[in-house]
Amino acid sequence: MRLRCAAVLAVLALAAPAAARDAVLVDRIVAVVNKDVITLTELAARTELAERELQRRQIAAPPRAVLQRQVLERLVLDKAQVQLAEQTGLRVDELQLDRAVQRVAHSNNMTLPDFRRALERDGVSFERFRADMRQQMLQSRLREREVDDRVQVSEAEIDLYLEDNRAGAEGAVEYELAHILVRVPEQARPDQVAQAGERAERVRTEAAAGGDFAKLAAAYSDAGDALQGGALGWRAPGRLPEIFAQALEGMKAGEVSATLRSPAGFHVLKLLGKRGAGTAAPVVQTRARHILVKTNEVVSEEDARRRLITLRDRILTGADFAELAKLGSEDGTAALGGDLGWLYPGDTVPEFERAMNALQPGEISPPVRTPFGFHLIRVEERRAADVSAERQRQQARQALRERKAEEAYQDWLRQLRDRTYVELRLDER
Repeated sequence: MRLRCAAVLAVLALAAPAAARDAVLVDRIVAVVNKDVITLTELAARTELAERELQRRQIAAPPRAVLQRQVLERLVLDKAQVQLAEQTGLRVDELQLDRAVQRVAHSNNMTLPDFRRALERDGVSFERFRADMRQQMLQSRLREREVDDRVQVSEAEIDLYLEDNRAGAEGAVEYELAHILVRVPEQARPDQVAQAGERAERVRTEAAAGGDFAKLAAAYSDAGDALQGGALGWRAPGRLPEIFAQALEGMKAGEVSATLRSPAGFHVLKLLGKRGAGTAAPVVQTRARHILVKTNEVVSEEDARRRLITLRDRILTGADFAELAKLGSEDGTAALGGDLGWLYPGDTVPEFERAMNALQPGEISPPVRTPFGFHLIRVEERRAADVSAERQRQQARQALRERKAEEAYQDWLRQLRDRTYVELRLDER
């Protein structure tokens, strides 16, 4: 989208003088983001969605004017990210988008037509949903390229992490928490930093006095999860920014932290719950094989299912699973007869793991849909195993990558917002 006119007008044109007198403003620009715009209609639609999401989560919505400003800031950030993605050559083609929408429908146990009807019953047009999905995919790819792919974790960092978490690479406890971020611009003046700190302290004081933390997050937080009440869910210390983990150590459930300062701005945390989460206990490993058939513009989902049903019938009547996998699987394990080796919990995507866990050794699944295509799965055997030293290092590496990537992403968002030309016009009439 390119810069449109300064306002979008609908004019009842019975005659020239009357038209000028009776012009009715049905939409207007509420923000300019570089060479693009955000209209009042866009803002109203997104605000309604935010209100419905807050209601679904049973979070009291802030006053509509406050919520509108929160939503507008998120629209600005979304627009800036999509612009950068498109300017630097990132694209989501129609086939990729179709598959993503089908996966969402499948995850809701619906056919695509049923999913479309469900959206429309909720007042969301299918075209709007596809546009939002495309935008989310662009933003995800942009983050991977600009932030996640650049995160490095050294062996020395892993050694230090494991030393600090002797009870296991996931840490001895997990915290359920929510947070509020008051962002500070990268080149902020001292008075801007002071104003942000005062705002964060006011929010912290209200939360500590018993204020509804989720409502405060929805009203004041600059974090991407503000409209989810700032909820971060259950996190091991290693998967949290270090300043969060340190602050949470001495807190009890229900307590609110002091105001914390990071490069991104000021943070306020609320500890909602705490539980043990050691990983020293044995875990169940599964050795499995699979045959994968991918779907594409030539092979439909129904074609893939029929092909795998035929293969399953052949296996059940005596054909060798491994040999059929070598001949027909479209996966890198085909040469190994589809052998996936010993799998720990979490090594595969959730859909595959659920189907695999439901099988007894020797059993073969019906066709199973995952983001990669359709699978036949056979469980070979299971065993109880301690988490190996190498596995602990893998878990530590992943935890450190997640921590560093999230911190880097918040810093990158702040820099992107600071270098984006933004003109807010919400208060104009």
